[in-house]
Amino acid sequence: MGPLIVDGVAVTHPEREVFGEGGPTKGDVATYYDAVIPLMLPELRGRPLSVVRCPQGTKGACFFQKHHADTLGKHVKAVTLKEKDGGKAEYLYVDDAKGILELVQMNTLEFHPWGARVDNPDQPDRLIFDIDPSQDVDWKTVVACARAIRERLQGEGLESFVRTSGGKGLHVVAPFRRGPSWDVVKAFCKGIADAMVADAPKRYIAEASKAKREGLIFIDWLRNTRGATSVTGWSLRARAGAPVAMPLGWEEIARLKTGGAFDLKKALKRTEGPKADPWEGIESLKQALPTR
Repeated sequence: MGPLIVDGVAVTHPEREVFGEGGPTKGDVATYYDAVIPLMLPELRGRPLSVVRCPQGTKGACFFQKHHADTLGKHVKAVTLKEKDGGKAEYLYVDDAKGILELVQMNTLEFHPWGARVDNPDQPDRLIFDIDPSQDVDWKTVVACARAIRERLQGEGLESFVRTSGGKGLHVVAPFRRGPSWDVVKAFCKGIADAMVADAPKRYIAEASKAKREGLIFIDWLRNTRGATSVTGWSLRARAGAPVAMPLGWEEIARLKTGGAFDLKKALKRTEGPKADPWEGIESLKQALPTR
């Protein structure tokens, strides 16, 4: 079978089953991303990016890649950034549909951007809380956690947005005007998480300790650091069933049963609806992170 041409990008081996036997193929993945790029690109464009590549599909070895390589495609761009050890390296980012599709051609399934942009990587403009429940926590408790985070952020003057993780939980995301450093943003998010744990220690935990998490929700605030990433809205997850990290309206989350409620087919169907983009307006929202 010859390549599939999607928006001018040649996608080779489109018949390859990426999500196991009978599951979506590489061609299906390319067609999916081509359909959702208008909704996905605003959250992705111009941000340092880590991707999950699965050359043999989800049944084979998958790996994160954050550094640029010329083999990724001519529309996949490079930005030179400082690393923790003081050195410098070229990180990848994209600005357009062709860049995304070239990464899909290179077997990318997941897209994980920074909370800052390539033109000023040391000044974030977005924070995120990853609500990560242990297996024995019910969905109502996950929803209540997301709503509680929203209320605390509103108390600080910040409107927030919610999406499924494509796994067990939810993400709460709040944009803000650039200016605060990563350390300031990290401290702010830690304060929110710690306050929630102090109020409900039998429900929440704010430390990444699997040994202590049984029956609790880990409020992961640690993604709010330089170099950390989080899966973007509309991204597939490299997991059985081809789940999607789906942006939602706040009124929708209680009607779900899991953070993996949307798969590739359901996500595609959602693009046809009148409320395809419940995060519309997030880019133009003018709000500031409060100073302590």
